[in-house]
Amino acid sequence: MACYERRATRDEHVTQTMEKVSVEVRNVELSYGATKVLRDISLKVEPGEFFALLGPSGSGKSTLLRLIAGFTRHQAGQLLVGGRDVTGIPPWKRNVGMVFQNYALWPHMTVERNVAFGLEERKLPRDDVRRKTEAALDLVGLKGYASRRPNQLSGGQQQRVALARTLAIEPQVLLLDEPLSNLDAKLRVQMRHELLGLHKRLGITTIFVTHDQEEALTICDRIAVLDQGVIQQVGTPVALFDHPVNRFVAQFVGSVNLFEGEIQAGPVFVSPTLGQCALPNTLANPGKSRVHLAFRPHAVRFDAAPGTGDLELDGRIAGGEFLGEFMRYAVRVNEAIVTADQPHLRGTDRIPEGTSVRLSIASRELRLIDA
Repeated sequence: MACYERRATRDEHVTQTMEKVSVEVRNVELSYGATKVLRDISLKVEPGEFFALLGPSGSGKSTLLRLIAGFTRHQAGQLLVGGRDVTGIPPWKRNVGMVFQNYALWPHMTVERNVAFGLEERKLPRDDVRRKTEAALDLVGLKGYASRRPNQLSGGQQQRVALARTLAIEPQVLLLDEPLSNLDAKLRVQMRHELLGLHKRLGITTIFVTHDQEEALTICDRIAVLDQGVIQQVGTPVALFDHPVNRFVAQFVGSVNLFEGEIQAGPVFVSPTLGQCALPNTLANPGKSRVHLAFRPHAVRFDAAPGTGDLELDGRIAGGEFLGEFMRYAVRVNEAIVTADQPHLRGTDRIPEGTSVRLSIASRELRLIDA
């Protein structure tokens, strides 16, 4: 109990010193020569929010993070932290902390010296350096590792040291540049939970860069999806998954069946590959005749009785993959392949190729997206 109380007191001290601030990007443009990297970027991260920048390699997400940190400078627009325009202010004066993808630990220094480095550079009194270093290591659960060197630590422990070093300077904003990419799958999941727990305790405004949709969906309050230097959509994980605004977001956030075609009277969807199928009257039409019909693989039901599904398709099993918790089937419908995920229960057999199946998708699971 005494240890818990001491830990809680240190958490409260760090929380009190880390002021919750907003980060606002207004119409930012950034180019390298003739190559535009960020195009009219505007977004606002709320105070204390856990926010993700999600996108493929080359989308501009890491460039935007480095711009917020002060390592890169934009050519147009404004960048505000806590309502203050920080354009032109060097990184060490922004009170922003960044954890790099490779952790950037000094190999010849102990854990304690690595964590104390930023504090010593700020010329803090020796007692303050010691106190803040101990508090930061305690916060990430590494108090007993102070005398070790980075090569004596696991990947997850090295990441915690990098976090402790950043948190020790008590930044207003915490920036994380793909901090889990160097870890194995099991450790990534563990560290996701630890990052989320740490954020809940501190409440510090956090911006997390990742190309891994699962990471972003599981731990972040909101996500900005980027592609080719443009923000495609900003929203909660559920909003992005359930209501993608365009084809790119639908395909990048989760698995999706996506078929291009035309809406005709009925309403009827006519696709060169899927064929012709009746749509439920409740399905919202984006107002254009040429659209994509979208639905998630897990929304597909097998062999429902006729009339029970809002979209019904007849097909044949063309193949399947066993993915542990579920079986992912490829179903040929006319010239199209529909992906259908079915829960795997112990003792159930895989459906043989060539088997005829009736697919049913509820209207609430269907989306029409502009082509």
